[in-house]
Amino acid sequence: MGLSERIKSNGSGAAATVELAGQTTLGEPAAEHRVVVDPYAELKTQIHHACIGKLGPQLFTTQTDEELSERVLRAVTEQLALDRTPLTREERRQITKEITDDILGYGPLEPLLQDDTVTEVMVNGPDMIYVERAGKIHHTPASFLDDAHLMRIIDKIVSTVGRRIDESSPMVAARLPDGSRVNAIIPPLALRGPTLTIRKFSRDPYTMDDLINFGSISPKAAQFLSASVHGKLNILISGGTGTGKTTTLNAMSAYIPDAERIVTIEDAAELQLQQRHVIPLEARPPNIEGQGEVRIRELVRNSLRMRPDRIIVGEVRGPETLDMLQAMNTGHEGSLTTIHANSPRDALSRLETLVMTAGVELPHRAIREQIASAFDLLIQISRLVDGSRRITHISEVLGMESDVITLQDVFVAKPPDEESASEGAPKLLHELECTGLKPHFLEKMATNGVILPPNFFNEGSAGYVGYANASYGSFQ
Repeated sequence: MGLSERIKSNGSGAAATVELAGQTTLGEPAAEHRVVVDPYAELKTQIHHACIGKLGPQLFTTQTDEELSERVLRAVTEQLALDRTPLTREERRQITKEITDDILGYGPLEPLLQDDTVTEVMVNGPDMIYVERAGKIHHTPASFLDDAHLMRIIDKIVSTVGRRIDESSPMVAARLPDGSRVNAIIPPLALRGPTLTIRKFSRDPYTMDDLINFGSISPKAAQFLSASVHGKLNILISGGTGTGKTTTLNAMSAYIPDAERIVTIEDAAELQLQQRHVIPLEARPPNIEGQGEVRIRELVRNSLRMRPDRIIVGEVRGPETLDMLQAMNTGHEGSLTTIHANSPRDALSRLETLVMTAGVELPHRAIREQIASAFDLLIQISRLVDGSRRITHISEVLGMESDVITLQDVFVAKPPDEESASEGAPKLLHELECTGLKPHFLEKMATNGVILPPNFFNEGSAGYVGYANASYGSFQ
């Protein structure tokens, strides 16, 4: 006999029947509707409510997480003992875990959030929970009891960061205490019910060595990026959603010398710089009354008064783009940022569009000149159909030619030709390889103490990168 049948036969949590009667809009008697409630769900809800009532203020006054966990576990165990439902040991263990996760954590999402192989959790409905693993999306057997259960968890998530979500404010984007990014949207905007997306925050951030091992970048290209950061080039990282822009930005930031003063500015803090002299700034959304908002643009402007050696903006997506360009063009070398775009050329076009949102009327040519003067290097990242993330272009921003910003590829990952594709297992892209063209910013790098060997950009060659300043170290 299954759990549901035993619950019914025991009389505890008996299936409830709801009868709906009355008149239809045509004046005819409405048919009787019988809605049967899942006995397991009802038992779980009863135990859950009893535990909440018993614990009361202890949920908020307990001093440590361990103490709170012990009290919740004890309360659940005692309530199950009082219930007459015959349960096996495994069933008691399962229902205890589910209720404990509901009270202490985020319900059925808790195991997914604890799974280090999961990078993103997507909830489309109570029984439609998806996760991303290794770049691939998978459906999971995890589920909520109903929309109300999902809403309770969403309320719990947003309340921990001092936000609210309801019909008057049906959309929330926030950051969890562990750094994970959360987006929740509910009816009337979400037509099929509450929807939740959580992009997890890596406890152990990826390094450039990790990106090399993943095949995202070649060792020689990684060495070049190390030299570029040391040489104080202004760098733009471009890519679509979920391609790994922030991951790459974080890995590259590790090459910034420890002695430099770094100001990071983000909409939701994700960067995990290991240097000592870092000042992280985070934008603030408006409060319930719509007051108190602090935008990235104000933070960029303020950072100029903080004597930064480097300014890192997590992503430019609005008027702050103009302020970032002006900072780069007024002596703040070695700055880094990211942008949403699908190709290097699209990234430049999008930069131009974002500058136009700043409310300052500038000729298109003047905007392009600002962009060409500000950035030295553009890195393009793509997510391939197999789920892998690859750096596909490392391009130099040469300057203006007529009214067009010109680019020159320094490294590029080319698609396989017919001959190489027939030699073995098909590859989506070749390894990121040097084009053989020398960039024009080598003199700027040398001025900042970084000297690349003369044959570095020759095909198949490698060499030691010299750093005039010993504090820069070297790429291993």
